[in-house]
Amino acid sequence: KLDLKPSPAISSAAANRHCQENDSKPAPPQHFVSEAVKGNESERMPPPSSFKGGRKSVAAHELNKGNKRLSTVRSVDLLTKKGKFLEASRPNQKFYDMIQMFRETMEITPVTTTDLIEPRKICVCVRKRPLNKQEVTKKEIDVVSVPGKGTLLVHEPKHKVDLTKYLENQAFHFDFSFDESATNELVYKFTAQPLVQSIYEGGMATCFAYGQTGSGKTHTMGGDFTGKQQNSSKGIYALAARDIFTYLNHRTYTNLNLSVYVSFFEIYNGKVYDLLNKKTKLRVLEDDRQQVQVVGLEEVLVSSAEDVIKIIKIGSACRTSGQTSANANSSRSHAILQIILRHNDRATTLHGKFSLVDLAGNERGTDVSSNDRSTLVETAEINRSLLALKECIRSLGKNSDHIPFRMSTLTKVLRDSFIGEKSKTCMIAMVSPGMASCEYTMNTLRYADRVKELNGNSKATEPSKGKEELSSSSEDENVDHSVFDAISR
Repeated sequence: KLDLKPSPAISSAAANRHCQENDSKPAPPQHFVSEAVKGNESERMPPPSSFKGGRKSVAAHELNKGNKRLSTVRSVDLLTKKGKFLEASRPNQKFYDMIQMFRETMEITPVTTTDLIEPRKICVCVRKRPLNKQEVTKKEIDVVSVPGKGTLLVHEPKHKVDLTKYLENQAFHFDFSFDESATNELVYKFTAQPLVQSIYEGGMATCFAYGQTGSGKTHTMGGDFTGKQQNSSKGIYALAARDIFTYLNHRTYTNLNLSVYVSFFEIYNGKVYDLLNKKTKLRVLEDDRQQVQVVGLEEVLVSSAEDVIKIIKIGSACRTSGQTSANANSSRSHAILQIILRHNDRATTLHGKFSLVDLAGNERGTDVSSNDRSTLVETAEINRSLLALKECIRSLGKNSDHIPFRMSTLTKVLRDSFIGEKSKTCMIAMVSPGMASCEYTMNTLRYADRVKELNGNSKATEPSKGKEELSSSSEDENVDHSVFDAISR
């Protein structure tokens, strides 16, 4: 039975004695408190002395196991940040590791000087430049691979709905593909050099470099850069000039009694300016024989390749440039160097012409640093002329009766290259390898792919499983209509 009676009150003396007994008990050691607070040290927490002889606590053992798990997680995180390929941490490290793993499975067969060159009416090539200093500083990922002589792969980074990262590996096939190690001499051998002989046979040849600003067009056509100084002797301009004079002095063509003339002009905002005559504005007219003439264009008689190189330096220094988000000194005009063969006894009679074109960078309205109306008009005109050029090349490849060369000033002055059975064209598509430029690289490759369709053997495939094929698009898919909309507004 429970005794519900109140217990007798504790006397004051007993109470004092009880408090003294509690005070005399030793306090837990100070290090016990500090170990419990830290909680992340790997040293095992000792049990308090007051519990000696009793049941051991499992708390310290569990804490030690937790510390080991934390240590393992930290080591895994460190491995992830460092990357599988033992390089410093970079943005999008996961994508970088995935691309490197994919490249380990590729068989590389680059273009070499011993490869055969088949004669083509239209030749489409692609060249990848190396990462530039700005991209290296930002630790950009290289998303472009060149595994074969005519194949180029784009490892396009993607995210699923649940934010899982994956690569969409898209393959493009062209006549020749050049990786970042290819020199201008190697590119020239497979692009412009086969066209030189055609102008001695009375033909019209055109070689042009196409791509976004900063992709290496001017480097390819004009020559290597050392800082802001350009070595004009190592570009396709100069290399073509050397071969033209080599053919001129060959016994096969000496009896033709030919002379070599050079003109150098630019097309800016649809207007033609002579780069060899103080950027004089010129008119483009059509004569009674439906021949397009650039009225007043200066043609300089040259006797050696060195003379041509001097002219290239003079003209390049006068070319119009501007600032974009990708290039502080972007070429904002189409530069056209024409090497012309004329008969000595009939100076007005044209025998052959080689047009070497460094096109302006294809941009979107948001890619220019300035949003003023003049800059938007400039960008719109560049895109319009590039669309017209593609249409003319496609008509040329289909042997169409009508070639729409009147669509732009660029195609007007290149009219001779689009008509006639002896006309030949070569396109060099320039691509930037950085992940930030992936969308623009895809646009360039799609443009080149449409041109390549003329020969009927263009392919666009995706080697990785479960990926969608390239979707077809409209004729003007690569022209940024936001520019035209902005101008209208």
